[in-house]
Amino acid sequence: MSNSIDERTRVGPVHLTVRDLSRSIAFYEERIGLRVNRREGSTARLGVTGGDLLALLEDRAARPASGTTGLYHFALLVPSRRDLARALAELVRTRTAMTGAADHGVSEALYLSDPDENGIEIYRDRPRDEWPLEHGRLAMGTDPLDLEDVLSELSRDDEHRSGLAAGTTIGHVHLHVADLTAARRFYVDGLGFELRQQWGTSALFVAAGGYHHHIGLNTWQGVGAPPPPPGSTGLRHFEIRVADRAEFERVVGRLRAIGVAIEARGDSAPFRDPSQNGIALTIDATLAHP
Repeated sequence: MSNSIDERTRVGPVHLTVRDLSRSIAFYEERIGLRVNRREGSTARLGVTGGDLLALLEDRAARPASGTTGLYHFALLVPSRRDLARALAELVRTRTAMTGAADHGVSEALYLSDPDENGIEIYRDRPRDEWPLEHGRLAMGTDPLDLEDVLSELSRDDEHRSGLAAGTTIGHVHLHVADLTAARRFYVDGLGFELRQQWGTSALFVAAGGYHHHIGLNTWQGVGAPPPPPGSTGLRHFEIRVADRAEFERVVGRLRAIGVAIEARGDSAPFRDPSQNGIALTIDATLAHP
């Protein structure tokens, strides 16, 4: 039996703690182009046509933490370069501050933060046959992104469009971890993701099905960084979605075999990585029939 996680595995919704739910909803609707799919009391689910991408929980007493493990950014994958141009134009129109932009070879990406300092990436993928390789291995980089060239994709029709494109997904998450070796053992040897690229001793990228990365892991907050204290804003957990019950049970069994505390609750099984980043393994039957 293969030790690799099923190639259909994807990252699902990201669950965040925020200080002011109304403020966060306004930001994600007006600046990013998500829509509220459901709001109940102190929680809200946001996404695009076809599903949820974010789940927000309000905690008025929560505060951002620094120098800890947790979320570096979550990444919204748009279907096309034109969709990326639309997202960029909306950020310009709303005068939303960006923290960066980059051409990674495999993708083109915009970076910013929400009001609670949660990192966000909006990106589009290049076709796989254009991904850069060195000695037969993936070679993602960080080069400047020509924003004017991205905006040249727009037409007059785009002036009347709003919101992120249907088909936008959570393409990947990127996490701060305390120890890269432990993270590699957990995500590659334990969960079964493929190691796609490693940047020295500070970052690595893992994926299912030959993607460039579904999860990024780095020690940029410091080797041995502690988890955020209770009552912090930021990542509660993110979902790793598998296509069927058989794969769900197989992954649960593999995690138990390496000593991970995990207990299935119906179609979901919450657990934590060695740096105490929260994850929920879930079943998404739509992955079985894309």
